[in-house]
Amino acid sequence: MSDLRVSWLGRVGFGDALALQEDIVARKNEDHAAADEILLLEHEPVYTIGRTPDKSSLLDEKNLPHSLFAINRGGQATYHGPGQLMSYPIIDLRRCGQDLHRYLRWLEQTLIDFLARYETSATRREGLTGVWVEQRKIASIGVGVRHWITMHGFALNVCGDLSPFAQIVPCGISNVTMTSIENETGKLLSVEEVARRFEKFVQERIHNLRCNQEAHALSH
Repeated sequence: MSDLRVSWLGRVGFGDALALQEDIVARKNEDHAAADEILLLEHEPVYTIGRTPDKSSLLDEKNLPHSLFAINRGGQATYHGPGQLMSYPIIDLRRCGQDLHRYLRWLEQTLIDFLARYETSATRREGLTGVWVEQRKIASIGVGVRHWITMHGFALNVCGDLSPFAQIVPCGISNVTMTSIENETGKLLSVEEVARRFEKFVQERIHNLRCNQEAHALSH
């Protein structure tokens, strides 16, 4: 079993981060022994949407204040920008049971447990992917998979301006209120500070995604 490599990249343009993910996915597809990776970073303001014919969540696409990328993930429109921790896990699910649903639930539970470190009580909501504090959404999740290798991931709102979400219907959910760790706790935090803490945390939690598959392999 390869190790998990977690990297903090700082502020990275969306197109550059997408190209980097695609390069790592291609290398991992050629070399199945290559380490799983998680890229942690922050973006300049940008909107993204999954490859869907329904673009109603964009509201007024021609007048969006920031660039729009249509990408190979599930889901409707969302916003990324300063104050968000972006996490792009590039993980070979062939080592984790080839179960996308289980991977999504692992992402959610990892975020829920991590937010508890900030005295923020987060939960899932039935039928909705993502992480919530009561009825307020604090983290959005959208993933893509190629040859059972994941890309894209989650956006955790740490601090900063959430008003760009008002230009869209976030994740296609009407009347949703977005929140952040800063809003929930009143603490001044930087994205890098939270990223450094998450880097250590996720190293401790990757076994929760892998362990059942390893136990299954040992039983045969």
